[in-house]
Formats: sequence, C-alpha cells, structure tokens
Amino acid sequence: MTDIQENKPVELVINGKERIFDIDNPDLPGWIDKQALASGDYPYDKKLDSDTYDKMLEKLQIELVKVQFWLQATGKRVLTLFEGRDAAGKGGVILATNSYMNPRSARVVALTKPTETESGQWYYQRYVTHFPTAGEFVMFDRSWYNRAGVEPVMGFCTPEQHQHFLKQTPRFEKLITGDGIHFFKFWLDIGREMQLKRFHDRRHDPLKVWKLSPMDIAALTKWDLYSDARDQMLKQTHSQHAPWTVVRANDKRRARLDLIRHILKTLDYDGKDKAAIGEIDDKILGSGPGFVK
Repeated sequence: MTDIQENKPVELVINGKERIFDIDNPDLPGWIDKQALASGDYPYDKKLDSDTYDKMLEKLQIELVKVQFWLQATGKRVLTLFEGRDAAGKGGVILATNSYMNPRSARVVALTKPTETESGQWYYQRYVTHFPTAGEFVMFDRSWYNRAGVEPVMGFCTPEQHQHFLKQTPRFEKLITGDGIHFFKFWLDIGREMQLKRFHDRRHDPLKVWKLSPMDIAALTKWDLYSDARDQMLKQTHSQHAPWTVVRANDKRRARLDLIRHILKTLDYDGKDKAAIGEIDDKILGSGPGFVK
C-alpha cells in the first residue's frame, strides 16, 4: 500500500442517523455497501451489465471518431467541461469519450491550483488559454467552476468573489457560444453513500490511492455545504445559451453512455448513425437545477 497520511474516523449524519466512518479501515461498512447504489434516489437497483455497456460504448466511440473527422474538415470547435462531486467519475467519462480520438486534436485540460501570476489575472484568463482552436475537441476535467464549489466551501475565495463569479459567468459563457464554439457543461451527481464507497475504494486500491487527496478527506463532513454551493451554481449559471446537463452517476456505465449520447445528438456531424447512438435515458440525464435530487 502506498504510504499516505493516516486519517481519524469522522462523525457523519446521514439521513438523520449518526455514523462513524473510518476510511483507513479496510472493511467497508455494511451500511455504505448496502445503500451506495440507491443513494441520492438513484432510479436503478442494479448496474448496467458489462457486456451491454461494452457493446453500446463501442458504437458511440465510433460516432465520436466521425465527430473528429467532421471537426477537422469544417474547422468547428467543441468545448466540454466536466464538474461534479469528488469521485463522481469525471476522469472515467473523459477517458471513455476520448479513448479512440486522435490526441493531436482531442485534448484534456486538468489544471492545478493557480500560480501567483495567475492569481493576479482576470479569473477566467488561465482557462481561455486552453480553449479549442479550429478542429479541436477540448475536455476540461474541472474548470472555472472551482469558484462555485471548492473555493467557497473551503474558504479559498471570499463571499464577494463567489457572488461576482456567479453573476459574471453567464456573460462570459455567452462570449464562448457567441463565437461559434459548441459548448457543453456536465454536472455528474452521486449520492453520499456512493461517494463514501468510492473514497474507500481509492484508499485501499494501490492503483487508485493517488486519486484520494487531502481535499477529499476534508470534504467528508462538508456534504451539505457542497450541496448548497451546487444548487446556487446550477440556479445562477444555467442559461439558454450554456445550459447545465445533469447526469446521475451512481452507475458509471449508464452515466458515460448517456453523456456521450447527449454530445452526439447535439452535434450535426456528417455520417451520423442515429440508430447506433440510441436514445437517452431521461432517468439518468436531464437539464438544469430541477433534475438534481
């Protein structure tokens, strides 16, 4: 096991019950294992089976390759950003999306904390630098929306900066779509027990332990604060020109398939195979703050 700092057990209140969660204990508590998939009012009691998922995903990935050819032929641009709670599955859905795309024109942007110079710039400036040029498909693994979630909850920005961000962001995003960029905003939502299960899995998997950060541990007792920040963000930055697409992601397989379907259905690319894309599950994917439980 990779050597990481030991953590003290934390007291949590979940569905009105007091719980003790010790992430360093290799045995996952039964109350988490039992409730994980159903948490957050998830609509299915079983995950999508792997054979069905693999077959569907391959068809969708073939369509994504078509999208890339279309982008290169037309010079059009796609910008997608992926937000969600820690362990919601952002990295996995990005990997499923770009696995077979040409990396020369399909990029993932995952920025670290701002440098001193960046901290003194216009807030959006360091993100704009990574926007797509003609023919590119760019995916942000977290984005400027750090200022709507992590920063206000953890005290990394002032309340005034937070409110200024919520007010200015729809105007900023109007510039993006006004310039002809195809712009997608995804919020991946998971239940509390599912998040705890995924954190526990990371802590005890030597291949994934690097994914568990001190910030994740600090967030364990801040679920409600993150919920409030999420709700404010969705309400104030969901717009007609840049809507939020919300994906229920307790089952990563269903989440990935419907998220990719949404991208494919939105883009008017050459050679689109509608039968291969299939239909979006409206229990899994919806639009705006009203879709969040």
